[in-house]
Formats: sequence, C-alpha cells, structure tokens
Amino acid sequence: MELQKIPNGNHKMMTSEEGMFDAGECEEFLPHKTDGKKRPQFTDFEGKTSFGMSVFNLSNAIMGSGILGLAYAMSNTGIALFLILLTCIAALSAYSVHLLLKSAGVVGIRAYEQLGKRAFGHTGKVLAAIIITVHNIGAMSSYLFIVKYELPLVIQAFLGRPTSTGEWFFNGNNLIIIVSVLIILPLALMRHLGYLGYTSGFSLTCMVFFLISVIYKKFNIPCPFETFGNHSLNTTAEGDCEAKLFTINQQTAYTVPILAFAFVCHPEVLPIYTELHNPTKKRMQSIANISILGMFTMYLLTAVFGYLTFYVTVEAELLHMYSRVDPLDVLILCVRLAVLLAVTLTVPVVLFPIRRAILQLLFPEKPFHWLRHVGIAVTLLFLVNLLVIFVPNIKDIFGIIGATSAPSLIFILPGLFYIRIVPIDQEPMNSRPKIQAACFSALGFLFMIMSMTFIVLDWVNGESRSGVGH
Repeated sequence: MELQKIPNGNHKMMTSEEGMFDAGECEEFLPHKTDGKKRPQFTDFEGKTSFGMSVFNLSNAIMGSGILGLAYAMSNTGIALFLILLTCIAALSAYSVHLLLKSAGVVGIRAYEQLGKRAFGHTGKVLAAIIITVHNIGAMSSYLFIVKYELPLVIQAFLGRPTSTGEWFFNGNNLIIIVSVLIILPLALMRHLGYLGYTSGFSLTCMVFFLISVIYKKFNIPCPFETFGNHSLNTTAEGDCEAKLFTINQQTAYTVPILAFAFVCHPEVLPIYTELHNPTKKRMQSIANISILGMFTMYLLTAVFGYLTFYVTVEAELLHMYSRVDPLDVLILCVRLAVLLAVTLTVPVVLFPIRRAILQLLFPEKPFHWLRHVGIAVTLLFLVNLLVIFVPNIKDIFGIIGATSAPSLIFILPGLFYIRIVPIDQEPMNSRPKIQAACFSALGFLFMIMSMTFIVLDWVNGESRSGVGH
C-alpha cells in the first residue's frame, strides 16, 4: 500500500487489488506512528465539532414534523401499546446506527454512499445516493410545506387580521422563497456541518417550548369540551374523555411506520461522525444514543399530553386542535412560530447529506470547490421550492417516498452493508451478529411492504388517512 499526497491536501491510497480510492473515505488510523502523537482518525480531515454540538445536529436531524401527529397515533394505539412500539423503534434505530458505525470501522469508509460501493459495487453506491437524495428532498419539501401553510396564518394572527386581505406577505409561495433565500441558503452554504450546531440547538429549544406548551395546555383545556367562541369540539359522550391503555382500530397499523420514520437520521450519522472531534465508534454511538433517547422522551411526552388533552378527538395535526379551541390564543401563536423556526432551521441539516451524495456520485475525486458547493445548494433549494409551489398536493408522492426510502435507510441497507462488509473470517454467516443483521433487513422489507399496502388501500378506498411524516 502506498500513501500519496495530492495538491489539495488530501491523500490517495493505492492497493494492487482495488486500485486508487480517496482516503477521504478512509477513517482508519495510519499504520504507524513516528512522533508518538495520536493521529486523527480521518486521514484527510480532522474533525473539530464538539460532542454537544454533534448531539444537537443529530437530534435536529431526527426531529421532524411528524412530532405533530404522534398524539393522533397514540389515540389509535392506546398509551401502553404506543410506549411499547416507541421503545422498540428507538432501540432498533440505535442498533441500526451501530451497524453503520461497525461497517464503517471495518473498511475505513465514512460515507453512506461509499459503504454501498464497498458492499455492492458501483450499483450499491448509486442506489444509496439516490435513496438519500429522494428521501431528504421529500423531508425538505415537507418542512417548506409547513412554512407555506402556517406562516401566513401566523402573520395574520399577529396583525389581527381574521382573514387574508391579499397582500403579498400573506402569500405562502412568496414567503417560502423569502425564507429560503434569507435563512436557509446562508446556512446551507456553510462548508462544515458542525457549524450548524448552534442553529440546531436553537431549533431544539423551539421544540422544547412546543412540548412545554402542550403540557401546560393539558391543565387548561377542560374535557368534555365547551364551546369557545364560534369554535367547538363535538365531544359529548363521557367515554370520549377517558384514556385507553390499548386500542386496536383501522388506523392502528399506521403507527409502526409513522414511528419508524420519526427516527430517520441515518444519512446524517456518518457526516456528523466525520466532523466529530476525536472521532471513535464508541463516542459516536454515545452521541446517537443520547440523541435518540432525547427524541424518544420528547416524542413520548408530546404524544401523552396531547392525547390526554383531546383524547379520541385529537387530529393528525395537533396544533390545529388548539386553534379550534381558541384561534386567537397568543401562546399557541408563539408555539406555531417556534415550530416554524424549528423546521426552517432543520432544512440546512437535511440538505448536507444530499449535497454529499451528489458529490460522491458525480465528483467522487474532485477537491472541494466553492462554486460547486454553492451551485448544488442553490439548485437543490430551487428545485424544492418549485416542488412546493407548483404541486398542490403531494401526499401520495411523500407516501411512496416514505414507504420506500425510510425503511431502506433505517433497516435494509445498514443490515445488508454489515453482512457484506464485515469479513466472514471475523464473523461467519451463521454467527449471531450476521443473523441479527439479516433479520433486521428482513424487518425493513416487511415495513416497506406494509407501508405500500396501506397506500394502495388508501387509493382503492379513496379515504384520507394519516400521512407519514418525518
């Protein structure tokens, strides 16, 4: 093996079996030490992002708009069954991160797409890049859809306008362009993901404020519900205000994919790992565990207190319920604004893996260049804005994307990577870790089939059911 220095400061490694590949994909320690100092784990980049900032970034990547629908999910499972399912999904998500980190450590590769290449050749690399791109574009679009429809209502409420009067600042399409140019684009132009730790921390703070408000409102909204102004909730039966531990109905089966998709963060794991100061597998696994545990806690508390406020009448969008109770509630208006800020600041974090996938696919051996860096970010935001502006209802598109890409990223690909990458002489195919990884991938295929079945049933029956959001 020969280590060569190239002009941009990166290294190239050549082996007789594999030819030349970018050592930017290598995260193994150098084979020898000459000065007694500890070498950076990534030979082309020494991470500087702190442990805490990495937790903020990964937590922000996990947190999605799906948190608004968890109370509705609990109403279709009951508190106990929801807790069981949420715990299982969180544990499986942490195990999935373990498979990714173990695979990355074995071959010294830090990019999701390059793991695909090592496992299945160029086809695997292309497939992983496409799945990441499609999934994260869907996530970015869902966040901007929230901005498009919620921000005009917030502006109306703060200006005391009961209805839109047609001004340009009440037009959602105008607002998402302004938000994209003034807020999202500057953050997306950051060269390193670690710099977004501060905005990620602020975004999480906004969602904590949302959670505190949900808990506070539980003790301020009576049940059975009374009429507030011209807005009333049709709950007259006594049973409507009773919490249930277990509930099985037509919507219960949707809860598993909803919860699974709520923990999708895997495209961001390896980029965050790359930029981590003193990167080790144990240190990154701790970051993942803390992030998943934090989001597990927020998800559970939001679902419980949202459900215990509205019980069986809760809708898929929790904030709409509070507006029906009192549309001019100042606290809820502030919560809406906080949620808008949170989803807006999440978009740049989601954009980074897409740009990385495109670079790995189209420019795998090119050095960093600002024009390419900026051009990809501008193009992605432009395309996502077009999608959000001109497609009035992309529920079915999001459903298909979520039903295929999310199980692939969480379950199928990490398990297959582990099976293919970890050498047989280290772990035979009949070893327990390999069998677990195989079962894990099979579970992902089961989730995919189940989710697609739900979508087809929706189309056949023509019913509007709860969407799956991240």
